[in-house]
Amino acid sequence: MSDIMSLAGKVIIVTGAAQGVGRATAELALKLGAKVCVVDLKGEPLEALAAQHPDHVQAYVGSVSDASFVSASIEHAVSRFGKVDGLVNCAGIVRAAMIENMTLQTWNEVIDCHLTGAFLWLQGVGAHLVERAKNGEKVAGSIVNISSEAGRRGSIGQINYASAKAGMLGMTMSAAREWGKYGVRTNSVCLGVVETPMTETIRGDRFRDGILSMIPMGRWAQTEEIAPPICFLLSDAASYILGQHIGVNGGYHLAS
Repeated sequence: MSDIMSLAGKVIIVTGAAQGVGRATAELALKLGAKVCVVDLKGEPLEALAAQHPDHVQAYVGSVSDASFVSASIEHAVSRFGKVDGLVNCAGIVRAAMIENMTLQTWNEVIDCHLTGAFLWLQGVGAHLVERAKNGEKVAGSIVNISSEAGRRGSIGQINYASAKAGMLGMTMSAAREWGKYGVRTNSVCLGVVETPMTETIRGDRFRDGILSMIPMGRWAQTEEIAPPICFLLSDAASYILGQHIGVNGGYHLAS
């Protein structure tokens, strides 16, 4: 049973793959046998990974909310590797402000990256998978949206982020209902606080103790703890999991 999470023969797209959870997921998917298309605005880390694995990694540098970039990247991935089997919507940014001080630009930047970006990639990859199914292929596709407990609990100073992450949960369930019959599984992973550059502020002196007190495990998550559940959902080991929001958060969701 050692190969139960094998991704051999699968082609996976990972957005936000330059660092953090996205990078850890891309690297683990490679180790599990997948060919991986990595997407981010930061080109250097992507190109370095592609140079290390020239036959198994394709880099795409651009904005996840640019519809033309998204469609061209998916088309190229299919052309190069013959198909796409999975997607991890992991790209994200933080632009914090209290509600009364948040500008429309700040709102839009976060919504565009997290929610619109996730929709565009989900739409494009999902359409490819559904087309294959309608052409008679037995499809075992998997889309994993990286959401957050902020989308289930709300977040002070981050109404844009929390709203986007809540929207991703609705997106997950809608896609699951529409595409499950075609063999396309869509699920979410809801994160707590992961030790990455994006969470530096909330892990700082001002907020650390209060947040840690709400995490029963009493510590931040590491990226290498997040990548395996994501890759599990991409694998055939999760073949009957559909429309679920899997909490990977040290019990943070248990706090009242």
